[in-house]
Amino acid sequence: MKGYVLDYVNENEFKKLERALKKYNMIAFKKLNFDYYPMIRSGKFVGTLKSQSKKNKTATYELKLPSDKLFTQIHGEVKLIYTVHEKEKVVMLETLTPEDILLEGHRSELTTYKGIMISKENASKDMFKIDLLNMMQGK
Repeated sequence: MKGYVLDYVNENEFKKLERALKKYNMIAFKKLNFDYYPMIRSGKFVGTLKSQSKKNKTATYELKLPSDKLFTQIHGEVKLIYTVHEKEKVVMLETLTPEDILLEGHRSELTTYKGIMISKENASKDMFKIDLLNMMQGK
């Protein structure tokens, strides 16, 4: 068998995050599936190395995915966090961030405000951030 096998720490939770990413941030989803997953499978580990264990021969990476600038400023960077197990040739996909907005988007349809999706739980906070950023940019 050539390359690495992709596996999940919690497959059900990860698939929910992936579906929400596909629905609300197609650019990041496409880049992840068509560029980054094939690279990772082939053994080219992209992203920044966050931790390493020489004893267990594991390395944890954090990969920033492309996203809209305003989305990033409101909700945070879209990142894939994964751990490589060298001995077993397995890559464990841990999570996609920002988890809170992605999981909320999976549970129920999110609304938008000025083209940016907002959380139902923190709607006023998100709208304030959007208005503030637009004011700072002179829009």
